[in-house]
Amino acid sequence: MAALAQQYSGLRCPPLSSSPLSKASPLRAPQRTSFNAPATTVVSAVSVSNNPFVRERQRLKEIFEDAYDRCRTAPMEGVSFTVEDFHTAIEKYDFNSEIGTKVKGTVFYTDANGALVDITAKSSAYLPVQEACIYRIKHVTEAGILPGLYEEFVIVGENDVDDSLILSLRSIQYDLAWERCRQLQAEDVIVKGKVVGGNKGGVVAVVEGLRGFVPFSQISTKSTVEELLDKELPLKFVEVDEEQSRLVLSNRKAMADSQAQLGIGSVVLGTVQSLKPYGAFIDIGGINGLLHVSQISHDRVSDIATVLQPGDTLKVMILSHDRERGRVSLSTKKLEPTPGDMIRNPKLVFEKADEMAQTFRQRIAQAEAMARADMLRFQPESGLTLSSEGILGPLTPELPAEGVDLNDIPPAEELENV
Repeated sequence: MAALAQQYSGLRCPPLSSSPLSKASPLRAPQRTSFNAPATTVVSAVSVSNNPFVRERQRLKEIFEDAYDRCRTAPMEGVSFTVEDFHTAIEKYDFNSEIGTKVKGTVFYTDANGALVDITAKSSAYLPVQEACIYRIKHVTEAGILPGLYEEFVIVGENDVDDSLILSLRSIQYDLAWERCRQLQAEDVIVKGKVVGGNKGGVVAVVEGLRGFVPFSQISTKSTVEELLDKELPLKFVEVDEEQSRLVLSNRKAMADSQAQLGIGSVVLGTVQSLKPYGAFIDIGGINGLLHVSQISHDRVSDIATVLQPGDTLKVMILSHDRERGRVSLSTKKLEPTPGDMIRNPKLVFEKADEMAQTFRQRIAQAEAMARADMLRFQPESGLTLSSEGILGPLTPELPAEGVDLNDIPPAEELENV
């Protein structure tokens, strides 16, 4: 208004003496004060009506009054989103919030205590770090829970302070772990379990994230809890009962199956556990075998540490297996393509291990065939003969009753070049 007053403060009406009106009425006395006041008022009114700010305010006032009238008389007029649409939208995003219900959501924030999850509810849900994984973790990121992760959760509680829901992944993983253990038991496979504790009756081992019990009667070695703590044992399932939360395992059954697969002349992968002056102890699938210093190489080994170190992985051949005493004798000497390769080029020995083991087995089979043939030569009345594969069988017309001609059997020395 100050600017408007300044804009029109300079306006003045001309005197009556110079106006046409004064010439038409010369007898009327000039009245400057009474004439100028009305003239100024008229000009100001015209100028204000042409001000754009005033016009805009007037337009907004009319719009507001019109909207106010429509809200009072017809509030839903012109609105495409009806009340029915609103209720439909509510039902679309509504879900069962009872404990045990599974919901899907997206992680949008993590901290040291847990994670916030958007499950399209009235408020975000919370995933505590204790419920983030079946294993013990210090931060949810250790379980791969990061912002943006879309996952299925299960509702396990409600926060009384803000009515937000508490979620869990751990419960879902537990169900999957029990299902996995039932499957492994049905397949009768050997699994690895880490010993994490124990009592006077046995040890506790973790398998597939579940804690199972291994009685001392089901452990193949006479060991204490302290000796087995933090070690991995080969195990087989004895009982898997999710309803009773019973998981019973056996190390003895696993060892028996492993030992049954250890055939003389077979090549297995092992890890050096410890070194002794007389040899090295090798772990071959949960069984400790002895690689005697005399069976490391054809060349003399004065210091085992120059050839092997604890933690080394190598291929070894089974020389003998005493199941009653639980002793396994191993050899890398029999796997050497040429004498001394285990010292000079152990990599070559491991590359040729299967080939050399096959040659070794053929030599054993040939020696056994010769022994059987020699026996039949002096005992033709037995009615048995030796097949081309070295297997005893009924006497056939192809062989004379007096025995077997040993000239048909090549000497073992010829097999070394096979």
